[in-house]
Amino acid sequence: MRLAFAGLHRGEEPPLSGGGGSGTVFVSGCNLGCALCQNWQISGRKNRLGRPVSTDEFAAICLALQKRGAENVNIVTGSHAVPAIVQGLAAAKTAGLAIPVLWNSSAYENVAALKLLAGSIDVFLPDLKTLDAGLSAKFFNAPDYPQAADRAIRWMIDESGKPVIIRHLILPGFLDSTRQVLRWVAENAIGRNAQLSLMSQYTPIPESGENGPKRFVSRKEYDTVIEWLEEFSIEEGFCQELHTGNEWLPDFTRINPFLSRISVPVWHYSLN
Repeated sequence: MRLAFAGLHRGEEPPLSGGGGSGTVFVSGCNLGCALCQNWQISGRKNRLGRPVSTDEFAAICLALQKRGAENVNIVTGSHAVPAIVQGLAAAKTAGLAIPVLWNSSAYENVAALKLLAGSIDVFLPDLKTLDAGLSAKFFNAPDYPQAADRAIRWMIDESGKPVIIRHLILPGFLDSTRQVLRWVAENAIGRNAQLSLMSQYTPIPESGENGPKRFVSRKEYDTVIEWLEEFSIEEGFCQELHTGNEWLPDFTRINPFLSRISVPVWHYSLN
């Protein structure tokens, strides 16, 4: 398991951030290859920031977050390191970890991995990036993403017995994909211990090359999606206000990759 950063993050959904902040643990690497990734410094296959940690060190990081007042331990993008994370969480709980554990993932994972995780996780936070195979091939390097995410999230909702918050990021210029996702959420998730978290914070990054949209979500696009929420009777969940700026873009070369009002660092790969 390779980690980049752990800290108190106040930019998650309100119940997750609470008063103390969500105890985010950013795992280096990813099993996708998204051209749009805001965490490209740690997620890419080349020049990936972070360093390996042992089971005991991972447990100590979780306990340090708890001691600093974190509302939870929020593991970000750990699908490729499930066995090590399960071991680390077991060690942390044996040593006194008592706050909830969140699984913050792309949903590009198989059911066997989710079953391995189930006993360690209290809340699932999967992305549902798109259900369009062409779009997932172009932007996420995974033409089978729609099928994989559909199976994974259905299992989370139907079998895990845990609360599920499905996140979807609106991509400017691709509202048809968002409409397809909203219809899926309305038909398969709402009213079944699952909620939607709709995000508008897409930010163009130079590292996306020619593949990614080069602008923010427009007001017209945002208003259209809000109307669709009403059309599909999606009332439970969270909706981010329209955001056009780069303040959400992290820089993992810094001890605190985020703005100080958003994040408080607890652990950084360069300091240990």
